[in-house]
Amino acid sequence: MIDFHAHIGNLAREDYPRRPALTAEQMIDRMDRTGVDIAVLQPLESPEGGWGYCLTEEIIAARDRYPERFIAFLCVDPRYPAAERLIDVFVTRHGCKGFGEHVNGLWFDDPLNLRLYAKCEEHGLPLVFGDDLGCFDEPGLPRLERCLKEFPGVTFCGHGPGFWSAISGDDDRTIVYPTTPIKPGGAVERLLGEYENLCCDMSAGSGNNAMTRDPEFAAGFIERWWPRLLWGTDYCLVGQETPQVQWIAEIDVSDEVRHAIGHGNAARLLGL
Repeated sequence: MIDFHAHIGNLAREDYPRRPALTAEQMIDRMDRTGVDIAVLQPLESPEGGWGYCLTEEIIAARDRYPERFIAFLCVDPRYPAAERLIDVFVTRHGCKGFGEHVNGLWFDDPLNLRLYAKCEEHGLPLVFGDDLGCFDEPGLPRLERCLKEFPGVTFCGHGPGFWSAISGDDDRTIVYPTTPIKPGGAVERLLGEYENLCCDMSAGSGNNAMTRDPEFAAGFIERWWPRLLWGTDYCLVGQETPQVQWIAEIDVSDEVRHAIGHGNAARLLGL
């Protein structure tokens, strides 16, 4: 399997020293125990992106130590003055295969973010974004839609509470993890139907919640959109629970669909 969304590094600074940084070796141990062949490591370089940082250079170093197990993504804060040049360096000199995790305190279509998307399009990079409530978009995801139109060469991989709550037609972005039945007509499905450059990152509590809060709806959603679903865990802390591992093993789908969600879709997107 390919875990499309994983992290290493110092992402629990408030708990130091009780919770030290997650190492590449600890990540591989977790992968071996859960049947993951390859993990896509995503840096976090914006202060709003988590409770700590992991620079792209750290991801590249881990990938270089374990090239058969890790794929390196890059991340640049849009407020960094030389952001575009840094993207060029990480792609052309270090072989980074995607951009993410893209999480910052700007609107999704802020001009500073748009220049990053243009660079991703230039290099053919998929982009994983974390839409957390109050950071990126509005009900109906209009800012994401603008960027899907403006940058058709970028595959935007949606992730996070603000993205996955929009699977339901009654989403108003006020509940982080909704538990009510999903109503048809949500922005996520509408955008999947209208824009081929949108995929869904199924990791973290948000992705798991979207797939388990209404099993009947989720079954139909998977049947309709499985070629655009990317399995992942968002593993970032030692001992973290990853219910996605059991979910992918137990969902009632064909072997073809299970393999596509757990491996094939990511392999195709990453050019593996």
